[in-house]
Amino acid sequence: MENNDIDLRPAPVFAFIKVFPFMLLSLAFLILTWKVSEMFIFFSLGITSLALYRYTYIRKIDYLITAEFIRIRQGIFFKRTDQVEMYRVKDYIVTQPPVLQQFGLMNVILKTTDRENPVIWMRGIPRSELID
Repeated sequence: MENNDIDLRPAPVFAFIKVFPFMLLSLAFLILTWKVSEMFIFFSLGITSLALYRYTYIRKIDYLITAEFIRIRQGIFFKRTDQVEMYRVKDYIVTQPPVLQQFGLMNVILKTTDRENPVIWMRGIPRSELID
């Protein structure tokens, strides 16, 4: 990796925001376990496992941006690496929903002419002058 290369990952708070609804659902099943039947504990454990997997998956995404290409690595068990040359990037969109603004994060959408990756989403990355 050279000095002017940028290595980005989604922020931990972004991953937590994405799994928060699963954790609430898991808590609801725990309450049902307590009030109704012990069988609901399996639903709670399954949803908690799903939330932990999703959190880890989001945190394992890695964006390497160089002057020549963008490389995206993702996956836990089955890893995938995509690479798009910079000359294929035609347009970009930077969005900051209110929740991400609170935590200093942004989403970047890159539109490319690449057949395999016509749209690249970089979600939950720290707010920066990346586009410049």
